[in-house]
Order: sequence, then C-alpha cells, then structure tokens
Amino acid sequence: MQQSNARLGIILMVATTFVFALQDGLSRHLAGIYDVRMVVMIRYWFFAAFVIAIAKKQSGSISNAARTAQPVLQIIRGALLSLEICVMVTGFVMLGLVESHAIFAAYPLIIAGLSGPILGENVGWRRWAAIGMGFVGILIILNPGHSVFDINALWPLTAAIMFALYGLLTRYASRKDSTTTSFFWTGIVGAVVMTSIGIWYWEPMTSRDWVFMAALCVTGALGHYLLIKCYEVAEASAVQPFAYFQLVFASIIGLLVFGDILRINVAVGAAIVVGAGLFTLWRENARKRA
Repeated sequence: MQQSNARLGIILMVATTFVFALQDGLSRHLAGIYDVRMVVMIRYWFFAAFVIAIAKKQSGSISNAARTAQPVLQIIRGALLSLEICVMVTGFVMLGLVESHAIFAAYPLIIAGLSGPILGENVGWRRWAAIGMGFVGILIILNPGHSVFDINALWPLTAAIMFALYGLLTRYASRKDSTTTSFFWTGIVGAVVMTSIGIWYWEPMTSRDWVFMAALCVTGALGHYLLIKCYEVAEASAVQPFAYFQLVFASIIGLLVFGDILRINVAVGAAIVVGAGLFTLWRENARKRA
C-alpha cells in the first residue's frame, strides 16, 4: 500500500493548477480566433488518446476499463463535462479569465448545496451558512446594483452549475465504477460528443496557432496526469484546498497576457467565495472523521 505524502501531494496539486491555468489561457487565445466548438473538439481528440493509454496501463485492456454497470450515467457525465468546457471557454473570451474564474470558484458550494437532494447527504446549518456566504461573494463580484448586469457573467455561472452537476454524478458513479472506468468514459464520450458538434465548424488554422493547439493538448494531458499522481500520493482532503490556486494563476495570466482588469469587488467577492469553499471542505472532512 502506498504511503500518503501530503507535502508531495500539495506540490503536485499546485503544479496541476498552474498547468490547467496555462490551458485556460491557451483556450482563450484560440477560442478568440476560431470557433470554440472546434477548439474543444481537437482538444478532446488528444484527451481521448491519453485516456485510452491510461486505461490500458491501469486496467490491462480497454474492455476492462469500459466495463460499467451504469452506461447511461457515464454517458451523461461525459457529455455534460464536454459541454461545460465549451460554456466556460466561451466565458473566457466574453468576460475574461479573472472574472470567469472568480465566478466559477463557486462550484464547490453548489456541489455542497445539491449533495443533499441528489446524493442524500446530510448538509448541516454550518455548510448552508457557508454556501450562503459564498453566494453573497458571487453577488459582490457581479455587482448588480452598480451598473447594468453583464449578461456574459452567465457563461461562467452556468459552467459552475454544470461542473457541479458533473462532480455530483461522478460521486454517484463511484459507488459502482472505478476511477479508471469513469475517467475512460469521460474522455471517450466527450470526444464523440464534441466531434459530432465541432466537425461542422471546422476552419483552417495558421501554423502558429497549430503550435498553440498542440500546447493546449499537451497541457490538458499533463494536467490530468499530475492530478492522477497527486491523488495517488496524498488524500484528496489534504490537497483539495490548494485547487484554488488555479484562480490565482489564471488571474495572473489574464492580467499580464490578456490585459484583464482586477476590480476591487471581484477581488473581495472571490476572497469570500474561496473562504466559504475552504470552510465547506473543512466541514465535510470533519463530518467524515466523526
């Protein structure tokens, strides 16, 4: 049995968030020039190849990895994640990396709120209070009373809801299927869904942008590889709080590369959302220990 190494796990999680932030920056660049559905489709082709390689290594064969007692659930999961990525990348282009990630940071709170009715988990008053504070943070980010509401904020907010549902369905699927099986279905179903959609929006890319596309594909695979290694060496409860570093790294890229503006209300609101999310994670861990 592999020993838990919290320090290495934290390092790997921070590295994972940095790689995923680079992926977000590359996605924003490419989706600002080409159709987002085509960009996500090509990204999924590479991701599917990566998933197949992981499946062969960990399960011995593709048929073993694909074996599931709940294929409909796995298909819904895979399709939902692929569509969520399209929505989120559109948010990067329309709203920017800083505000998109600040709003998207609410997804753990949405998971906590929906875990009761969907998974039958007990959500106490402390977690409900944290969820409420988190959404106060979202309102501060959106700043609806100061000016006309930016309709583009609905892109990352919708993505957060979709990703929360994906996370809940993943938890539900884990009751019967292994992580390798769920990972396999995520990549394959996503590739099929995005190919059926994205192929109709194909357009030629410049040689320079193919380099960016290759970097996007590599960062996607590398990020998932680091995440897998992270969970192999450390418990999820020990490293999950450090996943919020993606908000920091993505914001830095947005500010330095794309000229995004960090408004005071966004910084304050994001701090409240992250604080509420960290408290929710702490309460969940405390409940599990009890």
